[in-house]
Amino acid sequence: MSGKSKTSKEFRCAIYTRKSTEHGLELEFNSLDAQREACEAYIKSQTSEGWKLLPKRYDDPAYSGGNLERPALQQLLKDIEAGLVDVVVVYKIDRLTRSLADFAKLVEIFDAKFVSFVAVTQQFNTTTSMGRLTLNVLLSFAQFERELASERVRDKMAASRKRGKWTGGSIPLGYDVKDKKLVVNPAEASTVQMIFARYLALKSFQKLIDELNAKNIVSKKRPITGRTTGGVPFTYGPLAYLLKNRTYLGETGHGGAWFPGEHEPIIDRDTFDKVQELLKTNSAGRTGRRQQTGALLTGLIYDDRGNRMSPSFSVKHGIRYPFYISSALLRGRKSNAGSIARVSAPPIEGAVLRALRQHVEADDNAALPPHELIERHVSRVALEAKRVLVSLKGPDEKPPSSFEIPWSVGGTRHIAQVENDDAREVSRRPNPQMAQAIVRAHEWLRSLADGTYDSIELLARAVDLHPKVIRSKIRLAFLGPTLTRGFLHGTLPTPKNLNELDSAIQLSWRQQQDRLSR
Repeated sequence: MSGKSKTSKEFRCAIYTRKSTEHGLELEFNSLDAQREACEAYIKSQTSEGWKLLPKRYDDPAYSGGNLERPALQQLLKDIEAGLVDVVVVYKIDRLTRSLADFAKLVEIFDAKFVSFVAVTQQFNTTTSMGRLTLNVLLSFAQFERELASERVRDKMAASRKRGKWTGGSIPLGYDVKDKKLVVNPAEASTVQMIFARYLALKSFQKLIDELNAKNIVSKKRPITGRTTGGVPFTYGPLAYLLKNRTYLGETGHGGAWFPGEHEPIIDRDTFDKVQELLKTNSAGRTGRRQQTGALLTGLIYDDRGNRMSPSFSVKHGIRYPFYISSALLRGRKSNAGSIARVSAPPIEGAVLRALRQHVEADDNAALPPHELIERHVSRVALEAKRVLVSLKGPDEKPPSSFEIPWSVGGTRHIAQVENDDAREVSRRPNPQMAQAIVRAHEWLRSLADGTYDSIELLARAVDLHPKVIRSKIRLAFLGPTLTRGFLHGTLPTPKNLNELDSAIQLSWRQQQDRLSR
């Protein structure tokens, strides 16, 4: 075994141990102890070669060998980087990793610091080509064994689900797990039945959420590895997941299919079917309103105090400005509104669409019109002061996921400022119609370029204008920068003959300036 080249023959040896599961870790002498004992014995046998055991332990209990995200392994790599280790000793090579790609990374790190690697039950030397070949062969089998085990687990889980057995996962409100089976929790089951009944009575998600919050009804508390999750007020996504969960019918799901389960149902099929029909009706209504009004987030967007934000618009100088406004403001309760009670529609819709196309991977998403993409994937949009929280719809057997979008009101007021701010007294006053037309043209062009709208026809429908008007007015976005600044700052007068302006836009920026600055 060759190690780090140095004058002294002392080699500092670090023992790394790992176990994939928690089973047996509670024993006084467990697998990690057995691995360490074997490695210590081997190091003692090499005392004459200058091997010395480091007292620091590198143990990873209940961590998979399929990746390198293990605390003890990461600490070992830091110590190697710091030059504190000369030899890494393991019981078997698969204790270090079961992935060929990860092993290649480790070998590169070891070589850079002249660190050798020894598996005490599989003697080889990583500094020779034959030793590396042996390692790669062993790792190929280790990776094959891990992938084969994963396939067996997936097949066993699928077979168990089809037979109606509970195989783990997020425990639904209304049930507990005993002896690896779902059993009804009577108190929680009553809550679930009440939620289904109240949704049918109220016919509104927001009213139901408000009622649940007023009664301090929260999601199920679940202990996970020494901590507790859940126990929080219901929001749109988790509530929709609960109302669609067929587990309450006494079924188990796998791969999109559902099978009779071993557990008792909480909701009768007639009630469940009525709830699903109401969910579809409300969803179709929101989709119809989105298509009719052009407001993509109708029925989906809320402020950070749980108030629904409704689409509206204002008109100044013949220009229509769409925006969303908190229902608290509409009811005259300004103190109950969230931190952002009013937001311009194009920026928030564009931000959600751009992020959605990045987070949701599907072959047909790029071709979907914006309103269909929103309807297919988004369950709720929460607008906060510094972020937008987008909740996604998930398959019936999985909880919904979400992602955040950084948000700055100050950085997105280019439309709202034109819409809301009163004209200030300045030394040069621009023509307001011209300035707003230029701003509008740039916003239209941006929304087409970033995919907010896939065509001029869809854009025209959203802003309630004829496509010919869009095609005509969007050309203002192609004015040269000098002319644009001049019109916006009032240093250039608006041409009286607008036909001259239209013909000038078709020229180069230099020719535009020569034509319009005369």
